[in-house]
Amino acid sequence: MWGLVRLLLAWLGGWGCMGRLAAPARAWSGSRGHPGPALLRTRRSWVWNQFFVIEEYAGPEPVLIGKLHSDVDRGEGRTKYLLTGEGAGTVFVIDEATGNIHVTKSLDREEKAQYVLLAQAVDRASNRPLEPPSEFIIKVQDINDNPPIFPLGPYHATVPEMSNVGTSVIQVTAHDADDPSYGNSAKLVYTVLDGLPFFSVDPQTGVVRTAIPNMDRETQEEFLVVIQAKDMGGHMGGLSGSTTVTVTLSDVNDNPPKFPQSLYQFSVVETAGPGTLVGRLRAQDPDLGDNALMAYSILDGEGSEAFSISTDSQGRDGLLTVRKPLDFESRRSYAFRVEATNTLIDPAYLRRGPFKDVASVRVVVQDAPEPPAFTQAAYHLTVPENKAPGTLVGQISAADLDSPASPIRYSILPHSDPERCFSIQPEEGTIHTAAPLDREARVWHNLTVLATELDSSAQASRVQVTIQTLDENDNAPQLAEPYDTFVCDSAAPGQLIQVIRALDRDEVGNSSHVSFQGPLGPDANFTVRDNRDGSASLLLPSRPAPPRQAPYLVPIELWDWGQPALSSTATVTVSVCRCQPDGSVASCWPEAHLSAAGLSTGALLAIITCVGALLALVVLFVALRRQKQEALMVLEEEDVRENIITYDDEGGGEEDTEAFDITALQNPDGAAPQAPGPPARRDVLPRARVSRQPRPPGPADVAQLLVLRLREADEDPSVPPYDSVQVYGYEGRGSSCGSLSSLGSGSEAGGVPGPAEPLDDWGPLFRTLAELYGAKEPPAP
Repeated sequence: MWGLVRLLLAWLGGWGCMGRLAAPARAWSGSRGHPGPALLRTRRSWVWNQFFVIEEYAGPEPVLIGKLHSDVDRGEGRTKYLLTGEGAGTVFVIDEATGNIHVTKSLDREEKAQYVLLAQAVDRASNRPLEPPSEFIIKVQDINDNPPIFPLGPYHATVPEMSNVGTSVIQVTAHDADDPSYGNSAKLVYTVLDGLPFFSVDPQTGVVRTAIPNMDRETQEEFLVVIQAKDMGGHMGGLSGSTTVTVTLSDVNDNPPKFPQSLYQFSVVETAGPGTLVGRLRAQDPDLGDNALMAYSILDGEGSEAFSISTDSQGRDGLLTVRKPLDFESRRSYAFRVEATNTLIDPAYLRRGPFKDVASVRVVVQDAPEPPAFTQAAYHLTVPENKAPGTLVGQISAADLDSPASPIRYSILPHSDPERCFSIQPEEGTIHTAAPLDREARVWHNLTVLATELDSSAQASRVQVTIQTLDENDNAPQLAEPYDTFVCDSAAPGQLIQVIRALDRDEVGNSSHVSFQGPLGPDANFTVRDNRDGSASLLLPSRPAPPRQAPYLVPIELWDWGQPALSSTATVTVSVCRCQPDGSVASCWPEAHLSAAGLSTGALLAIITCVGALLALVVLFVALRRQKQEALMVLEEEDVRENIITYDDEGGGEEDTEAFDITALQNPDGAAPQAPGPPARRDVLPRARVSRQPRPPGPADVAQLLVLRLREADEDPSVPPYDSVQVYGYEGRGSSCGSLSSLGSGSEAGGVPGPAEPLDDWGPLFRTLAELYGAKEPPAP
């Protein structure tokens, strides 16, 4: 039977109490491996499964914190104590023989508050358990080793200025890592280290509040408050931590606006137009944001008529501007009062008002050179049409406001009267007609009259003059359009043929005042009835008109009712036609007459088509002939003679064909001795070409020919010095490579000229070559 486990608490003052088990647990066999009498273990009557160790304790040797002992341990050394669990073997060690438990290093409760271990007694020889394992706990006892800290600090808070005492600002919270359930290590107390007397803090909750009333932002806007948290209930020896709270006073509208001066003086020239800025006014308000916004107004009536005041985009300045045109001659200064008022007023601070201020303003109007001023802003004049040139239309008047006696010169701007219909008297401003006017051509004339001071031409002003041309009855009525109508030969008497309308270009002679009258008498073929509305009806009389080939010409008289009355006569053409039963025209007499006497429309179209086709063929033939002739001319111009002979020329170029006669150089045999008389010109082409005859024999060597031509040119005083034309490159006959020309290859290779094909058979393109080399040399003597 196992004995009771004896617990020794060395640190708490010696051996722990030992007790018996209150009831038998179970039968346990002997410890030596043979059966023995059954022993009963009694239950312990005290709590032994907790040990305590103080944190942060550090000594030179391991500290004994307790002891395990079993009744079966007789001190013979056969019992071995084992310890397993958290920290066993590292933090906690046990003496296997005695059961003493030691802690080997300093413990921190904030890192780990307790350790759970398992103890057991076994036989040292066989490791057989002597009794069941027993679990126990080692708790780390807390000491005050952690100061309070503010995890959210430093703090920033805002409170309105002028707040009452006790207004909550912010709550600060500190944390202490020590055990709050053991002693006062984690009991905190808050105090204000810096910030008195403006703020206070609740010792238990950490709520910061205002401590004095009427804190003014304009005096001090920001406060730095230092709050301390101390453990151990704030008593001596406790640890402490601190944080800062930056308190900013927010603005409220507690200050009325105030003008820095009581009188403002401005000046403005009289020519300043409406909207011109006169000056700025600013009332000072130490408040911020919307609390400093102001509205300005003019209190006196005389100032509000000539000037207006508004607030700028920032809401701080008053902008004084001109409201209507100013006149130095009529008024030279204005005096009025301006009021500045806060737009947002807090009722809680009305006692600090009124939130407005008034200042006086004086504006002086300065004189400035002004252009002449017309008596009217615009003129409207009238003149009847058809009046003789020089007729008075009206008068324009302007004056110099600075000097009313100064003379004014008037003129009409040319672009406003391009037709030069009017003229103006420069000194008096009277407008006359310069040409007869026609209302039907143009009713309104818009003139621009310029008035200029004689003393200063830069001072000028303009005015619009509208002249209306009045109507006179000068146009006789006429038909609205030419009327060419028809009537069926089977029409009944009284049938309506055509409705005729009239037009009167005069204003007073409109369509309602035009009358119609047709041919009268018993022989009239048609009847005209006046409809009294500016139109008339052409009717077939009771006696039908006899059919005839030529159309009828019906005369109609038109007159108006103007003063004087004007009339005109017009003609309406009426053809008598043969109609179908449905009323459509089958044929008219004029068309039938023309068809019998002449050709039909289809015949005319066929004739025109044939003539057009013949003209197209003629044009095509002529174009083809011209194209063929041009192609032959191009081939004749590309003569190979010039391409062979004209080379190495440093003179006037390929286009200089008038400088010399190239034909003289094309045939060396053609060079004859100079004939007696004046030398011939060789710098121009001969005027007339003569038929070529076989030339007499001459020098066969080209070198001799060139020397002869050079001598002739040098000795001829009448020939211009075309030296560049006479420059030739001659290689001679003695070249080792022989001649590259194909013309002499046949005779030079064999030594004996062979039979050659006649060059005359080659065609017209080789005619010149045949003339050059076709002459036979005379036989040798």
